[in-house]
Amino acid sequence: MPHLIVIGGPTASGKTSAAIQLANYLNCPILSADSRQFFQEMNIGTAKPSHEELAKAQHFFINNKSITEDYSAGVFEKEALELLDQIFVTHQFAILVGGSGLYIDALCNGMDELPKDKNVRELYNIKFEKEGLESLQKELHKLDPEYFEICDNQNPVRLIRALEIIKLSGKKMSEQHKHKPKDRNFQCHHFILDLPREKLYERINARVDLMMASGLVEEVKTLLHYREKNALQTVGYQEIFAFLDGQIDINRAVALIKQNSRRYAKRQITWFKRNADALWVKPEEFDNPGQLMEQIGLNPN
Repeated sequence: MPHLIVIGGPTASGKTSAAIQLANYLNCPILSADSRQFFQEMNIGTAKPSHEELAKAQHFFINNKSITEDYSAGVFEKEALELLDQIFVTHQFAILVGGSGLYIDALCNGMDELPKDKNVRELYNIKFEKEGLESLQKELHKLDPEYFEICDNQNPVRLIRALEIIKLSGKKMSEQHKHKPKDRNFQCHHFILDLPREKLYERINARVDLMMASGLVEEVKTLLHYREKNALQTVGYQEIFAFLDGQIDINRAVALIKQNSRRYAKRQITWFKRNADALWVKPEEFDNPGQLMEQIGLNPN
């Protein structure tokens, strides 16, 4: 049976470097499970691998979509499964890397069939327009505090979708994601990057400073026309939109990006802790990939 090696972890934990090191050792391609790196127009604020990093290993699901396209974990599951069928014809291994736990779960375990209703969604959209983001956050926190803690609760589209599903199914979102995993023709092995909280926060702050120096404000200016798209309802972009609207100054925007990135990292860690089978490892352990593979009982040679 072929093997999918999953490398997850919070933002700025070193996933890209770890994945490239392991891909070179295993001589296999990398699939990205970062829900923001799919989009061609979002580069600086998503911390995509550099051109040099992309040249070191074959990558998929980076720059493969336009921000004008709607994309979901369910569609990703379908496309990634089709790609893996092709990869595993000639490779024993593939690597899945990213911090978007929902997309990782979709590929490894499958997605629930969740109900949809445009009318219910529209009611919540009206609520958002009239009462703002906080009203959606308060309602979801009341109905499902467990899911609220792990979801992207700064994203109104994600909040509205969660509330829509709860309204229609009568079940919490945290219950929806506890289904029996779907059968796969490959085996998943999960590594989660583990850094001391203080060091992780230092790396997050340094990354935000680098983004600003690399031209994040200029990138966001080019995306003003698309600011309502779901992909842009995210950390690093919303704060710069607020700056460009004159709501806050640039120093406040940078401070908020750092703060919201740290909060996002905490939610990512909480999500990954749900997986009891995951092996938590230090980033430097990927300097010896053969030893890591031995830890999960695999010998590629």
